[in-house]
Amino acid sequence: MLNDSRSHGLWERTAPEAPHTVVLQHADKRDVAIIGGGYTGLSAALHLAEAGVNVGVLEAVEIGFGASGRNVGLVNAGLWMKPEDVKSTFGEPFGERVLDVLGNGPAEVWSLIDKYAIDCDAVRNGTLHCAVGKAGIIEITERARQWEKRGAPVRLLNAEETAARVGTTAYAGSLLDSRAGTIQPLSYVRGLARAAISAGARVYTSSGVTAAERSNGKWTVLTAGGSVQADWIVVATDAYTKTPWKEIRHQQVLLPYFNVATRPLPDTLRKTILPNREGCWDTKKLLSSFRLDREGRLIMGSIGALRGTGATTHQAWATRSLRKLFPQIGEVELEAAWYGMIGTTSDHLPRFHYLAPNVVSICGYNGRGISPGTVFGRVLAEHILGKTRDAELPLPVTAPETMTLRTLKENYYEAGAELAHFVDARF
Repeated sequence: MLNDSRSHGLWERTAPEAPHTVVLQHADKRDVAIIGGGYTGLSAALHLAEAGVNVGVLEAVEIGFGASGRNVGLVNAGLWMKPEDVKSTFGEPFGERVLDVLGNGPAEVWSLIDKYAIDCDAVRNGTLHCAVGKAGIIEITERARQWEKRGAPVRLLNAEETAARVGTTAYAGSLLDSRAGTIQPLSYVRGLARAAISAGARVYTSSGVTAAERSNGKWTVLTAGGSVQADWIVVATDAYTKTPWKEIRHQQVLLPYFNVATRPLPDTLRKTILPNREGCWDTKKLLSSFRLDREGRLIMGSIGALRGTGATTHQAWATRSLRKLFPQIGEVELEAAWYGMIGTTSDHLPRFHYLAPNVVSICGYNGRGISPGTVFGRVLAEHILGKTRDAELPLPVTAPETMTLRTLKENYYEAGAELAHFVDARF
């Protein structure tokens, strides 16, 4: 996309073609206008269209241009925070509700994939949270305790079991979550778009919203070439928000996250490295993630932006890290590298906002976009349909709050990740 291989990398090269869309070049009328063509927006569009609602999606670039088409593809349950921290922060009843809907989030993703025959290389063999040293064991043991208390199908694996599943002796153990798995993320979001269009939704691409006006109880959203009049607006742009509701972006710090992919591994190595194709990430503060794709490419990611000197630094670090983790690979040859942005809130929890009358948004996924985006798209659709009142939502209704020192923090995290990877790649 945008003639830049670093925006969507391997995913754009291996995803099925996007469904046909057009640029908005006229005055349209819809019941609901959705801004953003990612997981949340297209899930909302699909559920609304299936309910007979006349819905239009406005995407500034292409389907899945934001985080939905760039992430590593781990379909995880819950949030980054531990369940008890989520409950204590949200309180009752919202803490329990959000844990319930997001704990079942992967199942909702798998259900949509099956229902609409979405070709996205779905592997439902779980994910592994890999423990680095004693501190890592303490971390995953507590996570396991809290999820097991809720009846979740999670299990602690010792170092030997972890080595057999991952293909490295680098970890002291791991937490296997059988609810989770991996997908090709751009393929999945394109599949959601195709399903929404088949259900009757209209999807406009290269149609960024420049302004929104309200008159006589109706909203009109404007683009460079046209407009859409609607009763409701869903703002589903999250970390990639520009206009007209910039407060969504201003309440989040953006963390860059990059991925690299090797050439396909030979069959002999695929029998020892992630033979069950679980998705993995570790317990380091500057975390790493890794997985295999359908063709056996080993994909590794971490915090950092592939721009300026960071492009060389992070790829050098990834190459060295892969050699250290999996010495059986030998020389590492990278086939693709790409990056995007993760929006992080002050407490690492998502937000539900009324940005104006009949303008709703859920944002702040903090690196967990696939399941939450899918689930919260449905939640927004059901709310617009009148199936849930404010007090019955899984998230409390809050007002956006601008993050203090946001730009300074973003620069600090990007520079810090580059420095850490520069040092680690050389010593």
